[in-house]
Amino acid sequence: MSANRPAAVVVLAAGEGTRMKSSTPKVLHEICGRSLVGHVVAAARELDPEHLVVVVGHAREQVGSHVTGLDAGARTAVQHEQNGTGHAVRMGLEELAADGVTLSGTVLVTCGDTPLLTGETLAALAAAHASEGNAVTVLSARVPDATGYGRIVRGADGSVTAIVEHKDATEEQLAIGEINSGVFAFDAALLTEALGKVRTDNSQGEEYLTDVLGILRGEGHRVGAAVAADHREIVGINNRVQLAQARRLLNDRLLERAMLAGVTVVDPASTWVDVTVTFEPDALVHPGTQLLGSTHLSAGCEVGPQARLTDTFVGAEAEVTHTVAVGARIGAQASVGPYTYLRPGTELGLKSKAGTYVEMKNARVGEGTKVPHLSYVGDATIGEYTNIGAASVFVNYDGETKHHTTIGSHCKTGSDNMFVAPVTVGDGAYTAAGSVITKDVPPGSLAVARGQQRNIEGWVARKRPGSAAAQAAQTARPAQDAEDSGIRKA
Repeated sequence: MSANRPAAVVVLAAGEGTRMKSSTPKVLHEICGRSLVGHVVAAARELDPEHLVVVVGHAREQVGSHVTGLDAGARTAVQHEQNGTGHAVRMGLEELAADGVTLSGTVLVTCGDTPLLTGETLAALAAAHASEGNAVTVLSARVPDATGYGRIVRGADGSVTAIVEHKDATEEQLAIGEINSGVFAFDAALLTEALGKVRTDNSQGEEYLTDVLGILRGEGHRVGAAVAADHREIVGINNRVQLAQARRLLNDRLLERAMLAGVTVVDPASTWVDVTVTFEPDALVHPGTQLLGSTHLSAGCEVGPQARLTDTFVGAEAEVTHTVAVGARIGAQASVGPYTYLRPGTELGLKSKAGTYVEMKNARVGEGTKVPHLSYVGDATIGEYTNIGAASVFVNYDGETKHHTTIGSHCKTGSDNMFVAPVTVGDGAYTAAGSVITKDVPPGSLAVARGQQRNIEGWVARKRPGSAAAQAAQTARPAQDAEDSGIRKA
């Protein structure tokens, strides 16, 4: 166990976030595959705290169920009325106390709308708090423009003497570039005691967490500050503009991590990834690509341009271009695209192909098998080294039930085939172009299921007289008659 393991992390996620102008609670808005509060919970969990409490209020049932779905070990505490940050923290601690938990050590308090905050920075805050022996340590940041932020005022010994809000700051204090992030590390016992002394005689009538700093300092305890290495980590989200800015920053961070690990990203500006995406070295990502959910790119694969992969595995040295894939598994050295749609349950084998304008769903395709053009393969199993002809449709739905089609290995199916499920085509079998296959085809057989061609001579002249087609036919007829006559004489 780490010496700096927190006794608890309290995440404040009770606010409504009216500036988002949304029916979705602010902390549930997503960037890079996680909700805002989900990012904060994940960062907190990296410290392995003894207790993790998320304080909910607005839409508490929705937010609470979301949190427990993310982290089964997280607890929720309800702030029924939003009476300030100090009140919210008190609700979190009272939730633990109600279960007989007595906290000893460090309590970290963070905000549910700071998705860029990392576990590394929280760990550094906890370490600084312990090493300096502070009663409370503020996570601060030095920013290019401190307008609107509370300033950190330090004494000669480096301790924090005050946090002054922008509107209350003097000219000298406005020149300070170090700001308060709203993230704190507290001594648990001192925090619990001080919260009981916080007053509400302010313009908002609320309990402010920052008042705890003044209370503890007034009692002779030291208040310190730890500066975040990257000031952008502390950014809170209050509107859609800030949401987009945070998404860009986090996306850049994720792509940088991937590139430093050996992934080539041709155009980071047009490439988007979720935090849960994983890579192997020498994967190549072309412009306009979105990698979402649990997608994994194996070594040497090539994805994009214009690919959107969700929860999809891409095997080593596979090529995937202009493709939408959801819940698919693409084998090593397989070829997918362009303009291909792989739906959930699709599994492509080694060196297989799903080509242009091909859609697949719940389909298993064997090694070396190709579905090159203009086809739909649904609820099917196809063996090895089979070729599916262009414009084929696996007719899997009878209006009430889905049925399965099985095509064997080393088969050659003709173009414009309909496989009406349930049906099986045996190993080594062929099907003729234009066939509607409704019965099983034995191994090694040729299946032909189409009417005989019949040519009706002179039909155009009789039915479409004077048309362009009739004139063209009349012009071509002497040449055709001469050719036919020559064939007869020979």
